[in-house]
Amino acid sequence: MALNGAYRNGGSHRGSFKVDRPSHAASNLRSSSFKARPPIRRSTSASFGSNSNKYGDGVPGRVRVAVRLRPRNAEEQVADADFADCVELQPELKRLKLRKNNWDSDTYEFDEVLTESASQKRVYEVVAKPVVESVLEGYNGTVMAYGQTGTGKTFTLGRLGDEDMSDRGIMVRAMEDILADVSHEADSVSVSYLQLYMETLQDLLDPANDNIPFVEDPKTGDVSVPGATVVEIRNQSSFLEILRLGEAHRFAANTKLNTESSRSHAILMVQVKRSVVREEVLSGEEGEPSELGRPFRPLIRKSKLVVVDLAGSERIHKSGSEGHLLEEAKSINLSLTALGKCINALAESSAHVPIRDSKLTRLLRDSFGGSARTSLIVTIGPSPRHRGETASTILFGQRAMKVENMLKIKEEFDYRSLSRKLEVQLDKLIAENERQQKAFEDEVEKMHLEAQNRISEAERNFADALEETKKCQMDYMDTVKKLEEKLVLNQSKIDHENSVRDNWSGQGGHVFAAEEVEVKKLLENEVNLRKAAEEEVNRLRHQLELNRQPNVGEESDVVKLTKGLEDEARQKKELEEEVIILRSQLSQLTLEAEQMRRCLDRGGADSGFSAYDTPTSPFRHSQLKETKSGHKPPVATLFEQVGLQKILSLLDSEDASVRIHAVKVLANLAAEESNQKRIVEAGGLISLLMLLRSYEDETVRRVAAGAIANLAMNEANQERIMAEGGISLLSLTANAAEDPQTLRMVAGAIANLCGNEKLQTKLRSEGGLKALLGMVRCGHPDVLSQVARGVANFAKCESRASSHGMSSGRSLLIEDGALPWIIQNANNEVAPIRRHIELALCHLAQHEVNAKEMISGGALWELIRISRDCSREDIRNLARRTLTSSPVFRSEMRRLRIEC
Repeated sequence: MALNGAYRNGGSHRGSFKVDRPSHAASNLRSSSFKARPPIRRSTSASFGSNSNKYGDGVPGRVRVAVRLRPRNAEEQVADADFADCVELQPELKRLKLRKNNWDSDTYEFDEVLTESASQKRVYEVVAKPVVESVLEGYNGTVMAYGQTGTGKTFTLGRLGDEDMSDRGIMVRAMEDILADVSHEADSVSVSYLQLYMETLQDLLDPANDNIPFVEDPKTGDVSVPGATVVEIRNQSSFLEILRLGEAHRFAANTKLNTESSRSHAILMVQVKRSVVREEVLSGEEGEPSELGRPFRPLIRKSKLVVVDLAGSERIHKSGSEGHLLEEAKSINLSLTALGKCINALAESSAHVPIRDSKLTRLLRDSFGGSARTSLIVTIGPSPRHRGETASTILFGQRAMKVENMLKIKEEFDYRSLSRKLEVQLDKLIAENERQQKAFEDEVEKMHLEAQNRISEAERNFADALEETKKCQMDYMDTVKKLEEKLVLNQSKIDHENSVRDNWSGQGGHVFAAEEVEVKKLLENEVNLRKAAEEEVNRLRHQLELNRQPNVGEESDVVKLTKGLEDEARQKKELEEEVIILRSQLSQLTLEAEQMRRCLDRGGADSGFSAYDTPTSPFRHSQLKETKSGHKPPVATLFEQVGLQKILSLLDSEDASVRIHAVKVLANLAAEESNQKRIVEAGGLISLLMLLRSYEDETVRRVAAGAIANLAMNEANQERIMAEGGISLLSLTANAAEDPQTLRMVAGAIANLCGNEKLQTKLRSEGGLKALLGMVRCGHPDVLSQVARGVANFAKCESRASSHGMSSGRSLLIEDGALPWIIQNANNEVAPIRRHIELALCHLAQHEVNAKEMISGGALWELIRISRDCSREDIRNLARRTLTSSPVFRSEMRRLRIEC
């Protein structure tokens, strides 16, 4: 709507929200009635009468309502110059006073109160920006303007800001934030611009398309308009062109209240698709999420932002509408009346919501009481002449504040993207493996040829050395023979000389003395020659021994060759391990696609089946069962082909990625009860506990804790875990970890152990109970849900032990200080947490010795609330039996005059 009845987007105007005017608050008010902002309450009806639990539990979020006051226009400044404004704003208190007369007024509270001087930027930040941020996170969102004609709805929502950038409206600013946050490569943003005119839905981007039908999903109840023009947005300038085109085709007329009064409801739909990649978690027991992670899990988040510029309500005698304008006004008022009836029905939790009375209410079924985050801005004028219309607008906003939506994220698993990625990666690894195999074979052949050449060369060298040795031996033998002959000759000469000397000893003795000296010298020379010959013989023998020994250098070459062959074999083994891992991932993906196809073929037989509870994980219990065709699923086939020992051996791999995948596969197998005994007997439990003790990698610890949680669902395994010191390791991991998913797995494992009566005392003495309660520091709903489940299991075992006479003291939970936290979360907005805490309170109250301490801590009031308001009948009945069977509780209730 034009701000003061005189302009539209791009047109001139006589006033704006930036104009300051003096406050006309009356100082002589004698009395006023105060109407407080309605409290947050749970709506029992969903989007205009549909089932609110259709998609599972969501996050509650009340419709937020802001009120904006338009400044006086030129006509009002003249006509109402002697009169004070009919409203007085108190923005610091978020209140508005509507004057009845000079001495009496009604006071109303809103989420935001925006004065006439509030800037467009502030209006966007307090009204629409939280909705836009939710849309970017994956939720649906709605921003809607409601009010009398001429109070500034179109200015607030659709102002383009061509003349002044600060005048940009919510539509332009919202698209700026969306385009700044999304990735143009992986994400997409598309826009449709429609108008609802005379109960016909028309396309503002294609005027020829003037009667677009509705399509309603019979399963989810969602309403869509597939016939509308959808334009993909890449930049802000193209979006502004779309807004200009749509405004040019929108119906408008000149009335007494507004020179350009909108005669149709304008609806801007922005579709956002975002790709996210993260580790996913899977269920370890029925209804409770637990993590069995798998890296690089691609998801697509689909969200929708709807901006609705409603046509202004008007009274015929004031607007002066006649003829066709009168018919338009009737149609506008009828659709707004139908919207008001739906709001009233939702605010009063009526069993029937008249959604089908108007096409407008059918289009907005997700915005009020549905799954969208909704902000409503009601625009009013200051003129006392229109006090009735202003009061009606304010009351509409007050009723809308009582409507609560259940926000849900719509995610879809991107099977095709992951399949293509894994197939490409597998093809690359296979090609690389083949290249390395060929290179390895070529290198082995080359090294074999080199070794043959070296061996041939060594044989030739050895033959040459042997021939040289034989020649030396022959020379040695000839030399020895000659020396022996010479020695014999010399010896005969010496004997002859001695005999001659004896005969001639008396004669010429002096002649033989000289000859004797000469013979001695010859004898010494012969002895020296003999010694030299013996040394030469020894040297030749030593050389012969050396030649007979193998070549040391050639032996070292052979050792290097052997080592090279061993390295190549090890690399081949690592490549085979990677191929096994990729094949397992591809098998898991194939299984998930088959499960999704079967679910789609069933046509949603289970109530509430949607993208939020689709069994997208490969680690469900059903994955290892045989398919209808008689073939085993790929994961079971891989398990039989590879073998459990092979998987356990990969836990000690030096490659971190191989080790992480191995522990995830082991966790996958542990989710099937039929595999748990084999895993424990093969040493899988001890290996998982060793991983908790020795590895600091967050992923390894998280998935190992998840596998232990699966094994802990079996009572025999629970005792084995305690005997192996598992509770101490889980406690240390809980105290050291900060990641919510790791804490969630550890809490799930301890929660399973809490359900064993035999382990209660040991669980507490080894720090398990204190570690479980300590994990509430995280504050994550999934972690708190597992903690609450463990507390409920522990309290149930204590209650059973007390009823059998095996325990008489007060609860160990109360001794460890858990009671305040239990009472604080007894009415938690997250359904699983609330359900477990309610059960825990009922079980604690069954032990009479706990009654007085529970009364002093405020647990009695929670038990009374549970017995009356709990959504589950079995828990309500349990609370009633507990209250009526306990003398202490009955006495306190009589004292407080409370009836159960």
